[in-house]
Amino acid sequence: WSGAPAGTRSFALLCIDSKAPTVATDVNVEGRSVAASLPRADFSHWVLVDIAPGVTSIAEGADADGITPKGKVLGATGLGVRGINDYTSWFAGDADMQGLYAGYDGPCPPWNDELVHEYTFSVYALDIDTLGLGGVFGASEALVAMRGHVLDHASVTFTYTLNPALGAGS
Repeated sequence: WSGAPAGTRSFALLCIDSKAPTVATDVNVEGRSVAASLPRADFSHWVLVDIAPGVTSIAEGADADGITPKGKVLGATGLGVRGINDYTSWFAGDADMQGLYAGYDGPCPPWNDELVHEYTFSVYALDIDTLGLGGVFGASEALVAMRGHVLDHASVTFTYTLNPALGAGS
């Protein structure tokens, strides 16, 4: 990103899938599909705050190397402060996978979903050095902490599906 407004003291970055199913009953179940008519909700894939004001990009794979069972370490990194993403709640009932998922865990829409998912990456220029978030926090807490501190923001949305009927990898 570039062109941050004067007075930018830090950045925050969120990645949200706006097409996540609200009911998991049919997700990735052979012979069934996740209906397009099913109500959808936001699902965060990345919450990173307190990014230094001199940072203008994050290299591919810098905060992720696939999904790490039980999740990646929460808190301060060389990039900023990691919050939890929604894989934390998604895997909550799975003994092999449950944990706190922090950092970037990329798109993995149900392969049988009738909808193409939309992933919006948003970067926020903030007028403060730190949002003061620590411990377990997610996208909603980051958005609340940003209130009144956003100088500007920009977003880009990508679409993706694993459903072969919709064009895998779209």
